[in-house]
Amino acid sequence: MAAITVEQGKEICSVGAPMTSIALITAGEIEAGYPGGTFALGKGDVIGICETCNEVHFLSYRARQASTLVEYPLNNMDVLQDILEKHPDLARVFLSSLFRQITFLLNQCSLSEIKCSDLYSKLTRDIEQYYYLCDRYRVTVRKISGMDEVDSCLVEEAPDMWLTDYYGGLGRAYSTEAGKALCQDAALSMGMLRKGSLDSRKAYQILDGHFQYRQQMGAVYFAPGGEDLYDAFTALFQRMDRTSADAETMLKDLRRIEEGYRDTLPLDREPYAGRIGDLEAMAASRSKAAAAPAAGEETPQEEILPAELTGSLDTILKYAEADEDTATSFAKHIRELKKIGDIDSMEDDVVRLRRVITQEFYIVYTAAFMQTLQNRSIPPAVKLFLYFGFVDEELAGEDNTLILARIAGAMKDQSASGVYTLYDWLMAVYRGKKDPSRDEFDSDYLDTLHKQKIAGIIDAKEEKMLAANPTSRVSFELKNMFPQVNKMTFGRITTFCPVFAAKNVLKDLDRTLVTVSELGKALSQIRKIDYTAFYRETLDTQNIQVMQKETIHLEFLPDFILLPNVGVRGVMWQEIEGKVRNSPARMCLSIFHMEDLLNTMVRLTGEFRWELCKRIQGARWNDVTDRSLTSEYFDYVQFYRKNHDLSAEAKEKVRVALQRAKNSFKEMFVRDYMIWVLFEGTGSPRMNKVARQILYTYCPFTEENGKALGRNPIYAELMQRGELQKKQKLNRLELFKKKLESSGIPVPDTLVKEMDYIAGRVS
Repeated sequence: MAAITVEQGKEICSVGAPMTSIALITAGEIEAGYPGGTFALGKGDVIGICETCNEVHFLSYRARQASTLVEYPLNNMDVLQDILEKHPDLARVFLSSLFRQITFLLNQCSLSEIKCSDLYSKLTRDIEQYYYLCDRYRVTVRKISGMDEVDSCLVEEAPDMWLTDYYGGLGRAYSTEAGKALCQDAALSMGMLRKGSLDSRKAYQILDGHFQYRQQMGAVYFAPGGEDLYDAFTALFQRMDRTSADAETMLKDLRRIEEGYRDTLPLDREPYAGRIGDLEAMAASRSKAAAAPAAGEETPQEEILPAELTGSLDTILKYAEADEDTATSFAKHIRELKKIGDIDSMEDDVVRLRRVITQEFYIVYTAAFMQTLQNRSIPPAVKLFLYFGFVDEELAGEDNTLILARIAGAMKDQSASGVYTLYDWLMAVYRGKKDPSRDEFDSDYLDTLHKQKIAGIIDAKEEKMLAANPTSRVSFELKNMFPQVNKMTFGRITTFCPVFAAKNVLKDLDRTLVTVSELGKALSQIRKIDYTAFYRETLDTQNIQVMQKETIHLEFLPDFILLPNVGVRGVMWQEIEGKVRNSPARMCLSIFHMEDLLNTMVRLTGEFRWELCKRIQGARWNDVTDRSLTSEYFDYVQFYRKNHDLSAEAKEKVRVALQRAKNSFKEMFVRDYMIWVLFEGTGSPRMNKVARQILYTYCPFTEENGKALGRNPIYAELMQRGELQKKQKLNRLELFKKKLESSGIPVPDTLVKEMDYIAGRVS
C-alpha cells in the first residue's frame, strides 16, 4: 500500500464519515476525539481499528504533527479478513493498537462516570444553597432554566469491570512470541477485531451519554438565554455586603463554577466569557480592608507538614517490622512509582510495578496491623497507612497528607453504629466480636478449617484450636477479604494500586469521606421509600409462650466496612453473617467514595434484597410456584414476550434493558430497584405495570409515602389492593391482641411493633 503524508492540523476524518478504510501510522502523531476528550495515536497505531464493525466513524481524527499513514481499504469485512490471512504480522499490529485504544476508552468510561456524579452532587448543593440564600436575604427565587429536569446520572453505566483487565491482558499476551503464533489464525484475529469493535462502540455510547448528561447539567449553570444558576448567583452576590462571609463563600462558589465551565462543562466558551469577566470586575471592587488583616492580626500562614509525617515510608516500615527483603523492595518500588509521570499507564513496566507493589503492600499492611496488637502507641504515619493506604507524603501530595492527618486525628471507633474503618473491623474480628467474612468462593472461616481437616492438612484438635485463635481468624480476613474487596471498591481494576496517590483524588477529600452521618442520611432516604429493606421475618423468641408461632419482623441494618482507598464502587460482600439469617449484611465502600453515595447505597440495597431472597428461598429461588421477589421477577423477565399485560413498546424496553444488563436477571432487577427508590418512590413513574407490581408487592411504600402517591392514578389500583391485604393482616393481629387482653395477658411490645410494621408506620 502506498504511504500518504498528512499535514499538521489537517482533519483526517470526522464523526459520521463513511468507514471505507483503516490507516496504519508509520510516523507522526494523530489526535483521536471522542465525546468529551481526545487521546493520542502514534507510530504503530491504526486509525479506525475500533470502528471496523461500524458503517461510519464514531471517533474523529486530526493530525497533531505531520504524519505518514498507510491506508488499507475496508469496503467490507471480507477485505479485512483477506489482509489478515495474507499478512499475519499486520494482524498483530492491528490487534495491539485495538487493545491499547479500547483499554483507554474503557478507563475513560469510569472517569467520566465520576465526573457526572461529581457535577450532579455540586449542582444539587448549589441549588440548595441558592434557595437558602434567597430565603435569608428575602430575595424572590428566580426561574432557572432546566433545573426541573435535573436527575442523577442513570445513563449507561460503566462497562463490566473485567473488560479493562481482559483487554490489558490480551495486549500483553499478543506482545509475546505466543501472540505471534496466535496471529497466524486469521479467523481468531477477525473474532478479536469484531469483539473489540463492538466493545469500543459500547464504550463510545457510554461516553456520549455521559457527555450529553454533562451538557444538560452545564446548561443549568450557563443557559443561552441567561436564566441560569450562574446569573442567579451573580445577582445575589451584587446584593450582598461585599465584606460579609456569605459574599466570600458566594465568590468562591462562582469561581468554582467558572473553573468547572473551563474544565468539565462541555459548553461553547465564547458566549459566557463576557459574563465571567463582569463578575471578576465586581470581585475586584471588593474593599481592600476585607482582604487585609485587621489591626493587630497576623497574616495567616500556610500549614506546614509536621515532622512526624516526613519520611513516612521509613516510619511505616520500621514500625511494621516486615522482613528486610520485603521492606527494602517495597521502599525501592515506591520510589520508582514516584518517578513515573502517569502511574495509571498501561506500559508493561508500569503494569508490572503496580502488581509488585500490590503484593508487597498487603504483606506490609498485615505486619503493621499485627504490630498494633502488641504496640498500641501507633505513629501518625502508620495510622494514615492503616486507615487510608497512605505510604508516602510526596506520592500523596502535601495538601492531601495534611487533610488525611486532620481526618485521622478526629476519627473515633464508630463500630457501635455499624460503620467500621478496615482497622476497626479487623480489631472486631480479632476480639471475636465479628466472625471472619466469607472468601470469594463463599466459604467462611469454619468451612475452610473443616475442609483442611478433611484434606488431612490439620487434625481435629488443631481445627478446634484455630477456630478460637484470634490471630488465625484475623489473618484469614486479611488474606481473603481485604485484597479482593480493596480492589473491587477502587473500581478501576486495570490500574489498581493500593497505595494512596494524589492522582486518584478526583474530588475534595473532606466531601468524599464516608461518615456515619452521610451513611445514615443515605439509609434514611432509602428506608423512607422501601421501609422493609432490612427487615427479616422471624419467631418472637423472647415472648414465645405468648406469641407461639406468630412471626414478627426485626430490622438488621448492614455493617459498613470502609476500605483504605479512594474509589468509586460499593460491594455487597455478604448478605448475612456466616449461616445466621438474622444478622447484618456486610457492605464495603472506599473510605473516600468518589461516586454519589446515595446512588451507590441504593444499588447495594438492591443487590442485598436479591441475594437475601435467594439465600432464604434456597434452591427454589426462581420457582414461581413458591412466590418470592426473585421467583416473580425471574418469571417476569424470562417470559416477558408472552406477557399480555405488557404493550409492544413495553416489551421492547424490557428487551433493551435486559441487553444493557448483559442478560443478567440480577443486574436488571438492581437497575429496576434503583428506579423504584430514586424515581417511582418520589412520584416520578418510569416502570412498566408488571415490574411496578412486583416491586410494590415486595418493597412496599411507607404509609405516609403511600398516601401521597395514591393520588396518582398510576398507583391508585396498586395501593387499593395493597391496603386490602394490609387490613386483612392487621385485622387478624387485632383479634389476637384483643384475645390476649381479654385473657389478662400483657400484650408484648413486639406485637404492637409488628402491627405498625404491616401498616407501614415504621420510623
